[in-house]
Amino acid sequence: MELSDIDKKIIVAMQDQLPVVPEPFKAVAEGIGITEELLLSRLQAMKEAGALRKLGAVLRHRQVGMKANVLCVWQVPEQRLGEVAEIMCSIPAVTHCYDRNTAPNWPYNFYTMLHGNSKEECEAIAKELGEKTGMQNRTMLYTIKEWKKTSMKYFAE
Repeated sequence: MELSDIDKKIIVAMQDQLPVVPEPFKAVAEGIGITEELLLSRLQAMKEAGALRKLGAVLRHRQVGMKANVLCVWQVPEQRLGEVAEIMCSIPAVTHCYDRNTAPNWPYNFYTMLHGNSKEECEAIAKELGEKTGMQNRTMLYTIKEWKKTSMKYFAE
């Protein structure tokens, strides 16, 4: 999909927080000088073209009680990556799920980010994932301190 200047303005505007008003999309559209109808139709076109995957809230998990999170890295046979990914992605506590290259002294090729109310809950989630997939070789990398958490900004000046 070729993005127009209006599409780029929409993307920039939608990367910020939605205004807390009765008609947030109307307010965003007015802010960039277009109608709400045009904003919504361009967002729909971007979604249909595959350029836009979703619109969603960014939850600050620690502020809502999810006090533990862990990057759980797994050894998954290459031929089972798709199958394992499908199973792991079906678990709501998994927020990120992707494969990576291995490296010398680092045999892990599959990464999941798990969130829970405690370290024990994260351990239970990882155990469940292992049982559902048959994958047992994993390492749990717990977050000690969050230094930065932002979303990517596209078409920023």
